[in-house]
Amino acid sequence: MLTPDDARLINHLHGGFPLVDRPFAAVADQLGWSEERVIERLHQLLAQGVLTRFGPLFQIERAGGQFVLAAIAVPEERFDAVNLVVNSFPEVAHNYRRTHALNMWFVVAAESPALAADAIARIQESVGLQVLAFPKEEEYFVELRLPALPTAGEAHGA
Repeated sequence: MLTPDDARLINHLHGGFPLVDRPFAAVADQLGWSEERVIERLHQLLAQGVLTRFGPLFQIERAGGQFVLAAIAVPEERFDAVNLVVNSFPEVAHNYRRTHALNMWFVVAAESPALAADAIARIQESVGLQVLAFPKEEEYFVELRLPALPTAGEAHGA
């Protein structure tokens, strides 16, 4: 269950994190909390699955790496088994089920385009199904912020 304080923490961190020696202490100061409370709440939110990830987003291509969106048409009776295999690869960053002929979509993240292609080939060999790869051709920045807790004006229909 998301408490109002947890929602306040999530809203506060969304889209920014202090780049200082003690960032959790800076967040704590801004919220009027202790540094320990900030860290403990983030650990709890991750453990509960409220947050699935807490960390930086990298432009991997600047470091020579590559992100590749990939898709597989998985027979329904094999979906769970294929899902386990795909998720066992350390290069797989996320995996999503879709209601589409291509019903499994995942992201491969690798240190180079060659290693990304190798991971995709190994996944394809392991599951015995064609993996369609869609490497990123252009990057767009869309800053979508969905507040975990509405502001006072939103809460009153303003």
